[in-house]
Amino acid sequence: MKNEPSRISKFFGDFANKTSLAAGRASTFLLAAGVVVVWGISGPLFQFSDTWQLVINTGTTIVTFLMVFLIQNSQNRDSAAIQVKLDELIRVSAARNSLVGIEHLTDDEIEELRSKCEARAKAEKAGDETLDRTRQSARRAAEQIAS
Repeated sequence: MKNEPSRISKFFGDFANKTSLAAGRASTFLLAAGVVVVWGISGPLFQFSDTWQLVINTGTTIVTFLMVFLIQNSQNRDSAAIQVKLDELIRVSAARNSLVGIEHLTDDEIEELRSKCEARAKAEKAGDETLDRTRQSARRAAEQIAS
């Protein structure tokens, strides 16, 4: 039961997913743009008062504030799911299993690993280029002997 998500967590996750999907739709953008246009057109009716300005400022601030948390929640879950998938691919492949879980390291530790990986990649590339040159030389020598 400990691994079972709480009702609140499940509800919030579902709500955040649905809200994030809805927020990314063209129709949602058009609705928001429509609200801004109606607000702008109503300016002369309210003589561009402070209250008229406060309505849009307050509305956009509240929506932005709440959307930050909803979108962050969705991104956190997406990122965690992708990380699990990558870890599983690393685990079942020829890749180094020691890379599983490195997202929990500090920035400095990750940078050190990145530098080591880049150095290995450069060394392998240099080795591949040397091997290619050796093969080409051997091929030319074989062709000279054959002719």
